[in-house]
Amino acid sequence: MTKDAYAIPKTSENDKTAPLKKYRVLELGSLISGPFCGSFLADFGAEVIKVEQIEGDPLRAIGDRIDGKSLYAASIMRNKRLISLDLRAPEAREIVRDLVRRCDVVIENFRPGVLEKWELGYDDLVKLNPSIVMVRISGFGQDGPYASRPGYGVIGEAVSGLRHLIGDPDRPPARAALPLTDYITGMYAAMGALVALNHREQTGEGQCVDASLFESAFSFLRSEVPSYDKLAKVAVRAGSRLPGHVPSNLFATKDGGYIHISAANNSLFQRLLSVIGKPELVHDPKFMDPVQRQENEDEIDRMIAEWVSQHDLDTAEKLLVDAEVVASRIFTVADIFRDPHFKARDMLVNAPDDEFGSLVVPGVVPKLSRTPGQICRTGGPNGRDTVEVLLEHTKLSRSQIDALLEKGAIKQSRAPQDRKADEAVPVSGAVL
Repeated sequence: MTKDAYAIPKTSENDKTAPLKKYRVLELGSLISGPFCGSFLADFGAEVIKVEQIEGDPLRAIGDRIDGKSLYAASIMRNKRLISLDLRAPEAREIVRDLVRRCDVVIENFRPGVLEKWELGYDDLVKLNPSIVMVRISGFGQDGPYASRPGYGVIGEAVSGLRHLIGDPDRPPARAALPLTDYITGMYAAMGALVALNHREQTGEGQCVDASLFESAFSFLRSEVPSYDKLAKVAVRAGSRLPGHVPSNLFATKDGGYIHISAANNSLFQRLLSVIGKPELVHDPKFMDPVQRQENEDEIDRMIAEWVSQHDLDTAEKLLVDAEVVASRIFTVADIFRDPHFKARDMLVNAPDDEFGSLVVPGVVPKLSRTPGQICRTGGPNGRDTVEVLLEHTKLSRSQIDALLEKGAIKQSRAPQDRKADEAVPVSGAVL
């Protein structure tokens, strides 16, 4: 499959159907959770102005790179306007204050107290813009005994109890090979921003959204918490099984592949029994209802494993899917790039890129029938839009901006096509 076969953005950044187009967002966050929150809002049309430090967001050093450019940053910074400020400089902090006056949402994920030292905390910003919605992402929340502790997503995952449940029971706790809790928290933060904006539409009031890494991960323990409350039961790792949902496990095929089968309700289990050649067991008291199946999980898994081991992956998957049993092989990214369903759902988008020409990135989620999200371009160099944004949204003149560039309080990166030119970077927008 060539890149031409992937979804290509069909609309412009000014598409009138963009549901969040009337909102302007200032993203002060770095690394994963803050930028992920911002990218969701940007996908649905919000003007997201991302502020990076002069040396660049640390996420630019994560993942694979080509010619010094981070592919990860290009993906998560998509649809954003990129400006670069040295927040240690008073002039840069004054620019932030000026932008806050013209924004609807501020996203930040500094350790609690850092922005307060710079007089950029919520109490400071609400004086500048009483209707501002400030989204604060941190490891442990804005208050409580752990509030001042630093915390990445994996630490929040460890504290939440979620990490304890990931992996095989006879091995140390494992983790997904991606920043899962950062993404979870970023989505909660985006939902919080939208709820707060809805409240503002009704009352005119802004507010502070407090999203923590550990609470976001902890919120997934919906069954484990009441079980401990009433039964003093401590949930444990179950490997590829899903406790209380039988059968739901991973099975090895004869050609070395793996397929996950989930058939816990009665109709699914009956169809599974037919596929594996044991339809008569539907009347066996040990397997007649979900509770009984939980008590006989090992026996059920052995039966399924024996059948799966006699088939190669393609055959086993086809037989199960044709019988409408919930089952799938474990996809790799290479499988995804070849899969027709991902293509049909526009989940591989070939977006314009400043340096590569184009770059395939994950598509927009969720799908909206009337106001769908879109990807207009990937992330670019640190400070790509600094001059343009400051001319549009602050009272700074071009000469004042040039002075700040010379001092190093702000940074402007030239677009690739302008790098050989000696003239100033072209800008657009009225000077305010």
